[in-house]
Amino acid sequence: DFFVSLGLIIALSPLYLVIGLAIKLESKGPVIFKQKRVGLRGREFSFYKFRSMFIDVDKYAHTPSDSSDPRITKVGRWLRRTSFDELPQLFNVLRGDMSLVGTRPEMPFIVGKYTPLERQRLEAKPGITGVWQISCARGEPIHTNMEYDLFYLQNRSMLLDLAILAKTAWSVVRGVGAI
Repeated sequence: DFFVSLGLIIALSPLYLVIGLAIKLESKGPVIFKQKRVGLRGREFSFYKFRSMFIDVDKYAHTPSDSSDPRITKVGRWLRRTSFDELPQLFNVLRGDMSLVGTRPEMPFIVGKYTPLERQRLEAKPGITGVWQISCARGEPIHTNMEYDLFYLQNRSMLLDLAILAKTAWSVVRGVGAI
């Protein structure tokens, strides 16, 4: 995780710069969107994404389900469609808060309502991508699709991780599942 994320950050640094400039030129506010998420063993961490919405939006409001949502900036629409808004999570991987593949990190107020079964999600380091992200249920809320994370936890392997990474890359290229 460390070396792959470091290599990707270095290789993609020109893209980071272009995206940062585009965000700054379009709207005021920070380039990076930070939000508290819950990771391995319930530890909270700062989760990073490129900002794709205007700054006056509640950062814990429901995620837009449609690209025409007025909270999303023009640059943000492109970032979400290409999944480039997720690129800053490579810094989360570099810091050790996340993995390339794992369960999806959830917000603290949702984790606070977890049942014992749902708390199993916290037994693995969260990932940038995972089974849920490449599934047909990608458009539904994370917390309503626990079975994908449980499947991952029960079947974790290097081969599964490589398959998920390959499917994720293919989905990004095709623009599948992004809004």
